[in-house]
Amino acid sequence: MTHMQTVCFSSRRRRLMQSGCGFGVLALAGLLARDSAAGGSAGPPASRSANPFSVQPPHFEPRAKRVIFLYMPGGPSHVDLLDPKPRLETDNGKPLPFEKPKLERTRTGNLLASPWRFARHGESGIEVSELLPGLASRIDDVCVIRSMVADNINHSGAALQMCTGEQAFSRPSMGSWLTYGLGTENQNLPGFVVVCPAPVFQGAQLWASSFLPGAYQGTIVRDMQSPIANLTASGGIDHQRAKLDALKQLNELHRRDREQNSQLDARISSFELAFQMQKSAPEAFDLAAETQATHQLYGIDKPESQLFGRQCLLARRLVERGVRFVQLFDAPSNNVWDHHGGLRENLPARCRAVDQPITALLTDLKSRGLLNDTLVVWGGEFGRTPTAEGNNGREHHPFGFTMWLAGGGVRGGMTYGSTDEFGWHSVENKVHVHDLHATILHLMGLDHEQLTFRFGGRDYRLTDVHGEVVKKILA
Repeated sequence: MTHMQTVCFSSRRRRLMQSGCGFGVLALAGLLARDSAAGGSAGPPASRSANPFSVQPPHFEPRAKRVIFLYMPGGPSHVDLLDPKPRLETDNGKPLPFEKPKLERTRTGNLLASPWRFARHGESGIEVSELLPGLASRIDDVCVIRSMVADNINHSGAALQMCTGEQAFSRPSMGSWLTYGLGTENQNLPGFVVVCPAPVFQGAQLWASSFLPGAYQGTIVRDMQSPIANLTASGGIDHQRAKLDALKQLNELHRRDREQNSQLDARISSFELAFQMQKSAPEAFDLAAETQATHQLYGIDKPESQLFGRQCLLARRLVERGVRFVQLFDAPSNNVWDHHGGLRENLPARCRAVDQPITALLTDLKSRGLLNDTLVVWGGEFGRTPTAEGNNGREHHPFGFTMWLAGGGVRGGMTYGSTDEFGWHSVENKVHVHDLHATILHLMGLDHEQLTFRFGGRDYRLTDVHGEVVKKILA
């Protein structure tokens, strides 16, 4: 081999080793040191590059194996749905009886009573709005958290915090952290699936993997009629397999000198995942395989609930096939729960769109024995003010709002925490977004303080330096 050939075939790493007394390769080793693991259990990310979705042991015995996050973009009104406030009826139309908040988006209006009635339901006697009759029928399976708090009053920052734990900067989403920490049970399907029919505020950042390896980002589904594009193999499945094997060999040759390139690893693994999906995904995403009775159960036969009904049915099919994290956005258009106006017309419409599908999902999961180890989470990025915006709307409200959880090791038939008598401030057992994230990870068998990833010279985690597990809601 000539000197020129030796130079051409020499790797960059070898050249660093052979020059400058080897100090170049010492610097490179420092730059490539990525020894952070999922709590020490998953091993260095580089060791998982060939199979990033391989199942990883949890830190401790999990109560849940999978998560379905029912996300309502825009912010559902807690005082109209799950946190009744008789004082609002008494003082309807009056100014706030305490100092107005210093952080306001618009001028704070007067108190606005809910136009809808509440009643007690189930053995637990939890009060639920008449707008949610389906959820009311399953309330004994649900833990209602009435003391949520967040840090941002605007959609973009609040949505980022709810989905990634961070208000401003790019961070891995909750689904990315879970698939990084635990892998996924089905190697032929994505570990993290997002169903979002229309673009929403912050968009792909809400399901991005950020500095985690690219394989852990969410797989987005937009069109429920054709969930994932290009699933049909041209030339037949055997021909596709042969092409993929040849491509893999070429990619591995290219990768040898690029051992720490997670984007390249993600691209290589994505080809294999895409091929496996060509075989498995059509069956998993085929809602036509379900009975007519099941379609009716989810409200797919009704125009108002058809879209979210299809999303919920798809979520059930995915989790029963081993998908780790499914996030559904109620998004026929952007921010449909953002009721600055038209509250009396638009909130009932949203409830009609989601109530029957969500009730069906809880019923279906329970009948199949899946609710015990499937955690279902419902909520938006914040709530709405107990005061009026105009005469038929409510403003953004991160100071006290409601979310609920069901299944997956959560105590059903209970409420936790409370807001004040007006529904403004969270006053008892506050649950910050970081606490919610810590609790979800705990239910999945992960210690939120141990699930870390080293990036930019420090260890990052979903809860940053915050978060406490809300132990009183655990079954």
